[in-house]
Amino acid sequence: MSHNTFGHLFRVTTWGESHGAAIGCVVDGCPPGIRFTRADIQAELDRRRPGQSRFVTQRREPDQVKILSGVLPEEEDGDMLVTTGTPISMLIENVDQRSKDYGDIAQRYRPGHADYTYEMKYGLRDYRGGGRSSARETAVRVAAGALARKVVPGLKIRGALVSMGEKVIDRANWDWDFIDHPDNPFFTPDPKSVAVFADYLDRIRKRGSSVGAVIEVVAEGVPIGLGAPVYAKLDQDICANLMSINAVKGVEIGNGFEAGRITGEENADEMRAGPDGKPVFLSNKAGGVLGGISTGEPVVARFAVKPTSSILTPRKSVDKTGAEVDVTTKGRHDPCVGIRAVPIGEAMLACTIADHYLRHRGQTGRI
Repeated sequence: MSHNTFGHLFRVTTWGESHGAAIGCVVDGCPPGIRFTRADIQAELDRRRPGQSRFVTQRREPDQVKILSGVLPEEEDGDMLVTTGTPISMLIENVDQRSKDYGDIAQRYRPGHADYTYEMKYGLRDYRGGGRSSARETAVRVAAGALARKVVPGLKIRGALVSMGEKVIDRANWDWDFIDHPDNPFFTPDPKSVAVFADYLDRIRKRGSSVGAVIEVVAEGVPIGLGAPVYAKLDQDICANLMSINAVKGVEIGNGFEAGRITGEENADEMRAGPDGKPVFLSNKAGGVLGGISTGEPVVARFAVKPTSSILTPRKSVDKTGAEVDVTTKGRHDPCVGIRAVPIGEAMLACTIADHYLRHRGQTGRI
């Protein structure tokens, strides 16, 4: 199969399957001279890692990254690495596969999954956890995103889970510092929502079901001028890359679909002259992008993650012979895949902005 690469100048190719020996990525186009440590990459992977609470899949993967190429140690005995400008290859071994859990669906198509379409397109499928179509692949996107954050000086990217099923955070309680708190298994910015989400998801989990979520990602320190007005809009590529994440069914930039319900007066991001003579935006409904080009305001995107279709409740389907069957998906699955989608969304936003930063620098000679 083709189409395993995204990006233009900062290009990421991923490889591997859910139940294969390993997964990995190759980052091509990363500028030379970028300094980072293996711990910088590992820290982001640890945020996405499975098995950290009862609210996510209990698959036990340490997700220890190995950096195979494209770097040199800055000092012989130091931890700091520096990119050489050549392709950077990273590998993560799979150590906790349980392929036998999927034996019952080898001949059956799971409703809501890629089983049917994958087999119709390619003539075969890896039923063991979905193979290439599994969200396991997103771990290496997070590794690439950790590197992408280093490309743009001053860039800061953060994400948060803002709703889970019918439960929504109170934005008046928003606290960025709380998102990675050890007592917060949901990446929520609202401390009061933890108990609500926990009770809600426990009930969903205990009945063998699942629920969706909405994630918000914000990039601060984005230079003005990234993107282009027609076929390389910054928001266009953000939407495409976020939509490529498994189970994502909708993306919006800024106020998104709210813009379709309000007037022009309400939607306009008015401007006034700042103390240095440069314009100051009085609001940011556009989410940091106007006409496909970044404004210098924070870039804000939200994406909706559907409930996983791997549930214990029997669902109607068919098998390879066309016979009608009921499918119950066993194994270890996230009752809300949106929880671990937070660091994945951050990574995809980081990769998109890094790519556009390099394209802007190459076209205009400015940064």
